[in-house]
Amino acid sequence: MRPAIPGIPEASWFKSSYSGAGATECVETALIRDGVAVRDSKEPGRGLVTFTADAWQAFAGDIRAGAEET
Repeated sequence: MRPAIPGIPEASWFKSSYSGAGATECVETALIRDGVAVRDSKEPGRGLVTFTADAWQAFAGDIRAGAEET
């Protein structure tokens, strides 16, 4: 079982649908009150980084735009 982060219930974490069962470089995200939290799926207890909803939306949009260019 993975350790819970105070204030962020374990059930709220999820992996990208692009992460396969054998993927070695994955992150998990969780929707939180003020935006999105991100952590390493292999070492979830090492910490996390948070983004405001606006910052996450801009980041995700940039990733999508880059994916469309390749």
